[in-house]
Amino acid sequence: MPDSPLGRTLVIANPAAHSGRGAEGADFAERFLASMGSATSGFKVLRTTGPGDAVGIAARADGFDTVLALGGDGVIHEVANGLMARPAEARPQLGVIPLGSGNDYARTLGMARNDVQSALAQLVRGQVRPVEVGRVNGTHFVQTLSFGLDAAIALDTTERRAADTSQEGEALFVTSGLKILSHARGGFPCTARFDDEGPVRLSALVFAFQVGPSYGGGFAICPGADPVDGLLDVCYNVRVPALPHLLTLFGLARRGLHARSSVVRLRHVRRAELDFVAAPPCQVDGERLEGTHFLIETVPAALRVIFPR
Repeated sequence: MPDSPLGRTLVIANPAAHSGRGAEGADFAERFLASMGSATSGFKVLRTTGPGDAVGIAARADGFDTVLALGGDGVIHEVANGLMARPAEARPQLGVIPLGSGNDYARTLGMARNDVQSALAQLVRGQVRPVEVGRVNGTHFVQTLSFGLDAAIALDTTERRAADTSQEGEALFVTSGLKILSHARGGFPCTARFDDEGPVRLSALVFAFQVGPSYGGGFAICPGADPVDGLLDVCYNVRVPALPHLLTLFGLARRGLHARSSVVRLRHVRRAELDFVAAPPCQVDGERLEGTHFLIETVPAALRVIFPR
């Protein structure tokens, strides 16, 4: 396959992804690549054995042109952090085989979701583009960083997936959202500094930094976010609405219509610094992050990523 961008390829697969369907997906990827010798110049499939395993595997990906992350947003997050630990000149390109519940980074890239065969077909015919990643307190993220109620919702969905809920994607996010929001009481006081601007005092209910438009399985929190523009898109509340208004905004965010509300502001930034009075709920690509001080910045053109043609 002369147009394949893969070269020598390492597949890092999470066999526990999507309620165990990652194991079957890894087996299929192995058979697919073995049967299409012209798609790569050699490949290896490695399966993770626990949380954090993919970071180390990707960081040690010597001699590979491409690393493919097979699984949900969690394993993609880990693989990206492993790749970012490597020198830029020795950093393989990234491809994703999305097999998870949220699959928000796959949405950003335009990849087929929960269909390993279709995703592999897209990758072997794909094109490579440089994309930015975000960085918060030294941890990189490919899609989303959020604080406040939306982070609490995201963390609740993670815990429910670990408990093997039958819900997934947008439905899972909605039910967690209704549970968290029904107990919402005020915001999380913080001081924010954006780029070279002066400090702004906020009471954060929703505070999301995005590389791509969506989180929570398709909620378009930053509808205009573009992973190749070198900027992070931010959505945050500028006042605290009453609970009925907050629930309405939550519903509107499913299609990005919350952006019309005077309660929220959307903007682009290269850098931000947040100081919270007390540690807020915080998630980075679905993983919990603790602290009260957060330094957030974009790293332009940090990864070369395979997009479908």
